[in-house]
This record gives sequence, structure tokens and C-alpha cells, in this order.
Amino acid sequence: MVDRKTEADEAPLNVLLVDDEATSRQALALCIEALGHRPHAASRAEEALNLCDAAVQDLALVDLRLGADSGLELVSRLIERSPWIKVAVITAHGSIETAVEAMRRGAVDYLEKPVSPTKLDAVTRQISAMRTLEHSIERLRDDLDRAVPPPRIQTESRAMREVYAIARRAAESDATILIRGESGTGKGVLARAIHDWSARSSRPFSIVATPTLGRELLESELFGHVKGAFTGAIRSRPGRISRTDGGTLFLDEIGAMPHELQPKLLRFLQDRTYERVGGDTTMSADVRLIVATNRDLERAVEAEDFREDLYFRIRVVEIRVPPLRERPEDIIPLAEAFADFFGARYGRPGAQLTEKAKRALAERDWPGNVRELQNAVERAVILSNGTQIGAGALPSAAHGPGAVVGDVPMITLDEAEKRHIEGVLGATGSGKEAAKVLGISTTTLWRRRRKHDL
Repeated sequence: MVDRKTEADEAPLNVLLVDDEATSRQALALCIEALGHRPHAASRAEEALNLCDAAVQDLALVDLRLGADSGLELVSRLIERSPWIKVAVITAHGSIETAVEAMRRGAVDYLEKPVSPTKLDAVTRQISAMRTLEHSIERLRDDLDRAVPPPRIQTESRAMREVYAIARRAAESDATILIRGESGTGKGVLARAIHDWSARSSRPFSIVATPTLGRELLESELFGHVKGAFTGAIRSRPGRISRTDGGTLFLDEIGAMPHELQPKLLRFLQDRTYERVGGDTTMSADVRLIVATNRDLERAVEAEDFREDLYFRIRVVEIRVPPLRERPEDIIPLAEAFADFFGARYGRPGAQLTEKAKRALAERDWPGNVRELQNAVERAVILSNGTQIGAGALPSAAHGPGAVVGDVPMITLDEAEKRHIEGVLGATGSGKEAAKVLGISTTTLWRRRRKHDL
């Protein structure tokens, strides 16, 4: 029997074994376990379909002769029920005709009994590689849909280095993580990094933005629904939890979760089981949960808007991401990374921020944090004519006190008056001469000097 250590050990497959012979099922199960995967055995078609409903199955090994049931018919039903499943058929009565028919119905391979451990190893390796590729494609599609720069984990900030150190240690476990911080600080970036650092990195990473969905839609999005569960449910649909089996689910703004759904999420966190909307089959999934919020959950608990038991369940590990104003040393490196990304995206490869633009960016507090900085740099790249991104292309909000846009200082009228009086006083020999240049009386000049502490 084959025994190995591969990438599959980090991301084991759920393998559905469908055979009406008990000894064959047992032998297959032992071999699947030795290869580092999780076997789920069934002797009949309906039992196999129920197992497929109860947990996401990556691969099904289906005997074509199942007593009164048809293995070929089961291939079609499994793929219809779970479009992501890969099916390999097994038979001791193989023929070209049945192999062709099995492939026509969606099978990816055809094995003859007795199945050798070497052949089974090759099949599971192939399916594991296919699933990893599918997850990578899905992630790339998500990134393209959101059209955002790749996460930047490098930092010049000591506070952020401490955040990443905690996150790396937490990534080694399956503990639920609560990420706290203001809007736009990069909580989602940190959640993705934790997933990438974990043993689940080759499995799916899903994001659900809780505030963007109503209660009914959010419940369906998370847990899925069965056909006919509500108006418009024309077919059964797996939820994010089901599709993220083996991976990481990121719930953004957990504080906005409707109170009615909180017990269902709590139950899933406790025993990893749930039911689809409108269904009565208890399902399970191996999903690591990371949640984030910019809200005061303690106050929400006191107001009974958020369950206390759920609050304690989600904060096994708590990480606070500091706002950008608390790590100003990261402003310019982040801005340069954004300029590089958006320069390539908008046909200006090699786009660079001028020194004036950098000074303007560095002097702002950035209340919208990294997201606001990203938007400001993107706008500047779009409005710039060449590869030099000047301060004048930045939005006015990006200019802090003392910044200069073109030749115009971004200062208040009071500050402008003070600077002008200072300049005239320095260039003239007396207060009387300065008053004459300014076009005001010496008394008025005295009052203005007193006002500005000159």
C-alpha cells in the first residue's frame, strides 16, 4: 500500500466511495486514508447522494454495478447535485462502451477492479491538482472582479510588524480570529495573509461582506438553500460554507450580522454543522472562520444587539490593525506600490510619485486609511499625463497643511495673511513702511501682528 507525504496532506480530499461490496469498500477506504484523504463510504445510490448533501465531496469513486442501482445513472445524479465533484467509475466488467458512456456523463477517469494503490494514488494526485487549480482560478477571478492591487505585507511600522507576528502564529492553528480596526485599514488583506500562511492555503478563501446583504440573502449566501425554499429558488444551491470546505471563510463586518442569524453561525462555530435554507439534512464542513469589524462589539453586546456567547466564540484570537495615522512610515511605500500597480493598469508603466506629491501624501492623516490612500493614488495616476505623478493630480483632500499644489500653498486665509505680513516686515525697514506696502494703517498692522503673535 502506498503511503506518502504530499501537498494533499495539507489539503486532503473528501472521497466518496460507492460500492455494494463491503470488502471492496473497506479496501478502498484503507487505501484512501493511507494516501492522506478522507473516505466516505456508501453501498447504495441514495446513501451516496445523502453523503454528498451532508458534506462537500471532491472525488467520487463509483462502482458501475450497484445491485439494483445503476452506477452510470448515479454519475449523472452526483454531478447534477454537486457540479464541482469529480467522478471516476470502477468496474470489474469494463468495456470501451461503458467507459465512453461514463465519460459522456461527466466522469474524469475509468478504473478496472481490482484497483491498485498505485493507480488510486495517481487519480487522487490528479484530482488534488485539479481542485487546487480551480481554487486558484476562482481567487484570480475574485481579484479581477475587485480590481485591487495585490496585498502588500511589507511594513516599516513596528506596530504592524507586531500585528503580522501575531497573525503568523495564529495562522498555524484553526482558531477563529477577530480582526478589529477602522474602515480601510486592510483587515481583509490581513485575513487573506493568514489564510496564505496557514495549512489551508491551497484550499478556497471566500469573502462575505455582511452589511451588503439582507437577512434572507445572507443566510442563503452562507448556508445555501434547497430547491423551492423561497420564491425564485428554482434549484438547490450550496452556500459559501459548503464551497469553502477545507479553506477559510472571511466574514467582513460581523457586527452587522442580523440577530436572527447569529444562533445559526454560533452553532456552526461550535460543531461545524448546519442546514441549508428550507432543508432538513444536517450538513458539515471543515471551514476556518476569520471575522472583522470596525464596530464596538462590547457595546453591541450590552445593547443585546450581538450575542455574548457568539462574541466570546469569535474572539479566540483578537488582532487590532492600527490606522494609517498611527503608522505614517508606511504611507509612502504603500503609495509607491499603488502607483506602480495603477500605472501598469492604466497604461503608464513605471509611474512614479514626485517628491512634492510624496510630501503632500505624507502630511495627511488619512481618515479613510489605506483605502483612501489607494483611491487618491489611483486618481492621480489617471489624471497625470506621463509617468511623473505630481501633487497637482492628487485630490484636494490629500493635501495637508503646508502642502503645495502647483504653485498654490494649501493653507488657511489666516495662515496666508500671517506669512504675507511676515514677509513684508522682513523686506522693509520699519512698521510704518510695511503698513504702507500692505495698504493699511500702522494701528491696523499692530493689531494684525498681535493677532498672529508676530
